[in-house]
Amino acid sequence: MEIAFHMSLPCLSVRETKRFYANLGASFGRSTESWVDVNFYGHQITFIHAEKFNFNSPNYVFEGKILPAFHFGIILDRTTWQTILNTLVELQLELVTETSFLTDQVGEHQSFFVKDPNDYMLEFKCFKNSNDIFSS
Repeated sequence: MEIAFHMSLPCLSVRETKRFYANLGASFGRSTESWVDVNFYGHQITFIHAEKFNFNSPNYVFEGKILPAFHFGIILDRTTWQTILNTLVELQLELVTETSFLTDQVGEHQSFFVKDPNDYMLEFKCFKNSNDIFSS
């Protein structure tokens, strides 16, 4: 078995959450009207319908760019990353900080953030060299 992460998060609308993640190429597992398992690039995120919730998510600065401290995401190959970026632009979703980081250094990568319908910030990364993902 490959190792995958599982995360469970509250959501405001199971239907809107499914639509958003379907646009990103996700597939779905078990579900009811009150929850859904999302196959997010081989990782399982369970979204469970909940009442309105609030995250106080302060930002931080990295390489002079203001980024959301509370976020999760996925590391992809360049082609898949570009395909998703193009899809989100076509859907006219507001992207946050589409840029390169650590240019000409170990860990160089491109990244962008987008909010899902539950106000979660998702980060999509692609590394210039995949061996740098955990390098320091």
